[in-house]
Amino acid sequence: MAGINLKGMGVALITPFKKDKSVDYEALARLLEYQIQNGIDYLVVLATTAETVTLSPEEQVEVRNFVVERVHGRVPLVLGMGSNNTMAVVNAVKSTDLSPFSAILSVVPYYNKPSQEGIYQHYKAIAEASPVPVILYNVPGRTGVNMAPETCLRLARDFENIIGVKEASGNISQMDEIIKNKPKDFMVISGDDGITFPLITLGAVGVISVIGNAFPREFSRMVRLALEGDYEKALLIHHRFTELFSLLFVDGNPAGVKCLLNAMGFIENELRLPLVPTRITTYEKIRAVLNSLN
Repeated sequence: MAGINLKGMGVALITPFKKDKSVDYEALARLLEYQIQNGIDYLVVLATTAETVTLSPEEQVEVRNFVVERVHGRVPLVLGMGSNNTMAVVNAVKSTDLSPFSAILSVVPYYNKPSQEGIYQHYKAIAEASPVPVILYNVPGRTGVNMAPETCLRLARDFENIIGVKEASGNISQMDEIIKNKPKDFMVISGDDGITFPLITLGAVGVISVIGNAFPREFSRMVRLALEGDYEKALLIHHRFTELFSLLFVDGNPAGVKCLLNAMGFIENELRLPLVPTRITTYEKIRAVLNSLN
């Protein structure tokens, strides 16, 4: 499993919708080309930012197959596969053709608040079932429970095919503890655009990015410069985006980045309930920042 390298900037791909709320495959094709032509390192398909929970099982298969076909091996793909029902994930892993994917990204079980032992056993079952590497995803702001560093490190040591963690706890000292004590090849990936730069300086290998949907060239360059140790140039790019980092999440994700992509002319500004578009005031602020960046 040591050969899997997901360094750099992965993009948590959105799902564009038409006015009638159906999946907009033309817009998705444009977005995929935009990502690949502008230097992203890999794509994460059907994760939280894709509004996956609002897609029917048939739509999820269609989107997955569409992305695989369009990307055609040009960049690695990671597939989001998470649930708060362990056996549902295990069954999905066993019944899905994962051969086009470098890894799966699986979120800590949400809503039912498992103990640390429950989290460990959940990932143990997934790791034992999965034919491809597994990336843990810790996002307590969404799941309601934090995967402790000890649990993350225990999983990293016990399972060769658990190759990394997308850390979005917002707790820098927690992430630093994982980086300090992890096995050599275990990857810590930022799950938060705004702290990607400082986290790379501590030893993270990159980011699974939301803002990368809209600014793949600039943000992947920032990540690359930081990984090369050119902190001065990387920091300049980081500071250009600081206002956007907060604006994109003020009305929730992916409402912010969909608003941004709409202002850029890529997609309709459509989400599926229970998510709704950003407020007009947020849209205007995002458009003002966009104009200042151009």
